[in-house]
Amino acid sequence: MGAAIIAFETVLAFALTCLVIELTPGPNMAYLAVLSASAGRRAGFAATFGVALGLAIVGLGAALGLTALVAGSRVAWEALRWGGALYLLWLAWEGWRSEAETSPGRARADNNHGKYFTRGLVTNLLNPKAGIFYVAVLPTFVDENGPLIGQVLILSTVYVAVATAVHSAIVLLADAARPWLEDQRRSTIVRRALSLLLVGIALWLFTASKYAHGG
Repeated sequence: MGAAIIAFETVLAFALTCLVIELTPGPNMAYLAVLSASAGRRAGFAATFGVALGLAIVGLGAALGLTALVAGSRVAWEALRWGGALYLLWLAWEGWRSEAETSPGRARADNNHGKYFTRGLVTNLLNPKAGIFYVAVLPTFVDENGPLIGQVLILSTVYVAVATAVHSAIVLLADAARPWLEDQRRSTIVRRALSLLLVGIALWLFTASKYAHGG
């Protein structure tokens, strides 16, 4: 049934495109790395599930035309840009200053992973990169002569699956580095370096999304 909606070759090409995009530094990669290296893989996977849900919601919005509507509204787009950038900067600030909360020793006692899930979700709902992807990249793989909603839903599912696989790998790699990060000095250096990377990504996304909208 899926083959009748969209060609397998198109799905494969789209999956490879998603993989390349997800392997480039972004807010998800930086946040999941610093979180998993400090709080462990359970917290990292909680955030990963939140990220996946956020991507799925944006994909559903794309299928329903909501993403294109936001992209066409200057006010809505600006609100998304500012909200996303400020939220990422807040996460970077937390990662930079909160040694007491994000150190491996403190993280072991923190079993409340709901907040990490929520942060992963909100990060993507306010992430202009996700909106740009669904508006600018995904439509190039859609056959206008086929069922549009069905194609968008299939491609969105592929994107979420690829992104989740990449994010899970990042979580596992960052968690594996925790023994090396038991040294407080090393942990602080890595955590703050990733926080600075998150600041850079926030500023880059803010600028890139401005030009993507034609501003």
